[in-house]
Amino acid sequence: MKAAVITFPGSNCDRDLAVAFERAGAKVTKVWHKDAELPRGLDIVGIPGGFSFGDYLRCGAIAARSPVMRSVADFVHAGGHAIGICNGFQVLTETGLLPGVLMRNAGLRFVCKTVRLRVETARSPFTNAWAKGDTAAVPVAHHDGNYTIDAEGLARLKGEDRIAFTYVENPNGATADIAGVLSENRRVLGMMPHPERAAEAAHGSTDGVALFRSLTAALATA
Repeated sequence: MKAAVITFPGSNCDRDLAVAFERAGAKVTKVWHKDAELPRGLDIVGIPGGFSFGDYLRCGAIAARSPVMRSVADFVHAGGHAIGICNGFQVLTETGLLPGVLMRNAGLRFVCKTVRLRVETARSPFTNAWAKGDTAAVPVAHHDGNYTIDAEGLARLKGEDRIAFTYVENPNGATADIAGVLSENRRVLGMMPHPERAAEAAHGSTDGVALFRSLTAALATA
């Protein structure tokens, strides 16, 4: 598996994501946001958490206009895989690669704690190591993690089995408790919780390993 991790000014989880990919057997290349092209032969692009461009304007809005995101969009539209975590999820929605928007937490406070996630579908390259209904302990750390989508969009996500994860106990007011969603072709995942921060024993949880194991298995047979 060949992975690229995009770094923006303000990214602070790029190394964490790269290490999680590497521990899953991937060869990782770091890509700066001003680079206009992605490396050749990639299997997946990772957009990490953090505070890209200081979250000025809107979270992820400026990063979505970075030169590299045009190449990421082309990669995705050509059938490539991508994952956006926390700020990366915000970037993917601002780029239009995933539906919905991430709004201010309902409690208007930064939330930083471990939450329980419920796996809503095992039919994706990101979740095939789980069974539907499994739960995982994964950290969150966000101020704008309230996933919001209109009734029509929510019905479409449900009808197409594109809700990847929900919160067992909703920490931010997200519509239908949604913690992660998939693209139409199921090759793009956006999620607010941080599986790369639950990827080794020192983190206090290894529940995030299953996501990276899922990817390794799926991309090996793609």
